[in-house]
Amino acid sequence: MTLNSLCQLSPKFELAGHVFATGMLEFTSRDFWRVAFLQDHNTRVVVFGTGLLGAAAGIIGSFALLRRRALMGDALSHATLPGIAAAFLIASALGGSGKSLPILLTGAAISGALGTAAILAIRNFTKLKEDAALGIVLSVFFGAGVALLGIVQQTSMGHAAGLESFIFGKTASLRATDAYVIGFGGAACVAVSCLLFKELKLLCFDEGFAAAHGLPVRGMDLILMSLIVVVSIIGLQSVGLILMIALLVIPTAAARFWTGKMVRMSILSGIFGAISCLVGAMVSALLPRMPSGATIVLAASLAFGVSFFFGRERGAVIRWYRRLQLHARVDRQHLLRAMFELSEDADAEANLATQGRAPEIAFESVLDMRSWSARRLRRQIRAAANDGVVVSLRGNKLRLTESGEHLASRLVHQHRLWEMYLITHAEIAPSKVDRDADMIEHVLTPLMIAQLEQLVGEAQPAVALPPSPHPISVERSTHHQPKPSR
Repeated sequence: MTLNSLCQLSPKFELAGHVFATGMLEFTSRDFWRVAFLQDHNTRVVVFGTGLLGAAAGIIGSFALLRRRALMGDALSHATLPGIAAAFLIASALGGSGKSLPILLTGAAISGALGTAAILAIRNFTKLKEDAALGIVLSVFFGAGVALLGIVQQTSMGHAAGLESFIFGKTASLRATDAYVIGFGGAACVAVSCLLFKELKLLCFDEGFAAAHGLPVRGMDLILMSLIVVVSIIGLQSVGLILMIALLVIPTAAARFWTGKMVRMSILSGIFGAISCLVGAMVSALLPRMPSGATIVLAASLAFGVSFFFGRERGAVIRWYRRLQLHARVDRQHLLRAMFELSEDADAEANLATQGRAPEIAFESVLDMRSWSARRLRRQIRAAANDGVVVSLRGNKLRLTESGEHLASRLVHQHRLWEMYLITHAEIAPSKVDRDADMIEHVLTPLMIAQLEQLVGEAQPAVALPPSPHPISVERSTHHQPKPSR
């Protein structure tokens, strides 16, 4: 889009005057710095109130996700809509302010509690699964709320202008008192989560173990659902009932890419939720016509995208890097094992006895042994030479160093132990066992190796190398078949 087209959209787009506008959205540079540095008292209150909401939603969401209650927040947030509409109608009929936030949140709380009771009743007293209960409550209560909003618009007591902010969220319409309610509610949820962190963690990971140790599982589950209800209710004005599920799920999902520890995940989830709400609230303060719920969810989605690619624990980049390391380690082990097995020929043993060092192995022999491409084999030889386990000689000859021979002997030992186990206990033919052993030998732990030594009856594994259960020539012929790269 060119500058002229932008100017046609809005006459207030002037670079010289630092006024930026695109159609319905406009702000000045002074507005930007005012919001960025939180110069207004109302902006500070709203931003910090929604920040506490995001932290609470992130922490509660970590328990809800691990407890497989992620969709519970979606069902309960939708279940609050009839309570909001009914509270508006009742308050207006009694001559009060139907748009008072405490009144509307009270109606939402009652409706959310009824939704929770309905889900529990369907799950406990019928044969329907929990997902069916969630779907029933979500659709029925939301439909009832839409019907009540239609009644509100047809009455003479007022109209539903402003109630739609509970559906999509509108942070800019928050007053200081509303922000205080949201902030205190979020802080209370965080406090309860910290006090019951150990119990909630045990409930999420092992419900049976928790019940066996006397933990009131149903009571703790009810507390967790109550926290989800509270967070969903206080987030209606900021995020909206439709997008509230995103604030409960996305920060926790993003935190999972960075750590596997529950404490760290909860902290990171709270941080991601708080930052998402801060960014969304500031954008909503800068652009009052922009729905705050959408901006908060987009900010959380950005955090999720960064975590998905660059997360230290489960990110796509680190997983790709670890896979490359695994492939390189497997290829290294295959190279050393192939060279050691080739050195077990009678001529190689005589060469070793006369010269007192590892025999020389032809490059072509290793190439036939592994059925690799020449480029792949040379790459592994260079890497092994850099690590000091292989020496490259003239005439396309290779030799294991002392440390390389020791490492190769250990690898062959593990490989043959697994081969003997598969032959004696899994009844696999000796001519087919090499490929099956090749699949698993790279993940054998010291404990598994010790157990294999006991099963095959080897007394001194470090001294005596088990013989190959099949001729090396047969093994070499099996490797002529193309192997999938690891």
